[in-house]
Amino acid sequence: MKKTLLATAIIGALGASAAAQAATVYDQDGTKLDVYGRIAMGIAGGGPEFNDEGQEIDKSPEFVDVYSRLGLRMSQEVNSDLTAFGRLEWRFKGDERYTESGFTEIRQSYLGLQSKQYGTVQAGNFDSFYNQFVSLPFDVYIDRGLEFAGHPKQSRGDSIGYYTPDLQGWTAFLQLKHYSERGELEPVRAEGNVVAAQGGVRYEQGPVTVALGFVDDVQRGGGNGEMLGGLIGSYAVNDQLSVRLGYEGRENNSDLRLRENGYDKVGVGATYTTGPWAFTGDYYHVSRDGISPEGEENDNSNAWSLGSYYKVSSAFDVFVEVADGDAPSINRDETTLSDLTDNVYWLTGARYHF
Repeated sequence: MKKTLLATAIIGALGASAAAQAATVYDQDGTKLDVYGRIAMGIAGGGPEFNDEGQEIDKSPEFVDVYSRLGLRMSQEVNSDLTAFGRLEWRFKGDERYTESGFTEIRQSYLGLQSKQYGTVQAGNFDSFYNQFVSLPFDVYIDRGLEFAGHPKQSRGDSIGYYTPDLQGWTAFLQLKHYSERGELEPVRAEGNVVAAQGGVRYEQGPVTVALGFVDDVQRGGGNGEMLGGLIGSYAVNDQLSVRLGYEGRENNSDLRLRENGYDKVGVGATYTTGPWAFTGDYYHVSRDGISPEGEENDNSNAWSLGSYYKVSSAFDVFVEVADGDAPSINRDETTLSDLTDNVYWLTGARYHF
């Protein structure tokens, strides 16, 4: 599939939407400043009946903000080969619960240097390189639906990364995130300062994209202290249909009682576009190791998600998404269709990009 067509079709992808709608405020003598963002509102409902503590929660529909944001993208040509760049992006909540707090999060804040010959280095607060280069083919949903590691995985803040230029379809990447004890009272944590590494390689040629990556999933960043690895790829059958297949796994740490400690995940999905419409569908089988916080052996399960998107104009789109991230395993004899749909989360809404 042509990259430009695919980027326009899968409107759940933030980068494509932001790039397409960015307004150039200044562009002179090699210095450029773009302003971009989106206002997104919707109605969400459904989802799990209980929280992580086993307490029953309300599942009724509610008006929600759907990841509205405002950003600045800056660049300046140092010479014919080298460009300095920076990016700053805020997330704000557009519904009534946050009218007094305004912006709620600095989502991106980083700077770097890009060389056509030697590659790109950047530092600050940015999306996980593992997500950008490995799990990206599955990251097509606006809200829920991605079961592989996403953009916050051992990233955001205190990070530095490097990726090569395109080398006949090959791109290698490496990122380091630093967890510091600076300013903490002695004695600090036993492990002290921690550095979480992630890296890998991607091959992209014609309709084929394949990537292999790893993440040192340290406990400080919400992991279990073991290595996470993934092999994920996509294939553009034609200008309308793209399919994807992936595997992601993490070793078990028997000292932790996490519901998703060690696991193996296999995912398959597809995106189909026709005119202003785009449709997505994904299925994952999740095999979990270890025991649950209640001391029971963790069950295998399935996850699935569907999305439908319609571009009213180049700046305005509407969408519907449904997802169940913890459907019972279809290998169990007692599983029924109602089991697979009991805890479905749904979201519908509209977005305006600028």
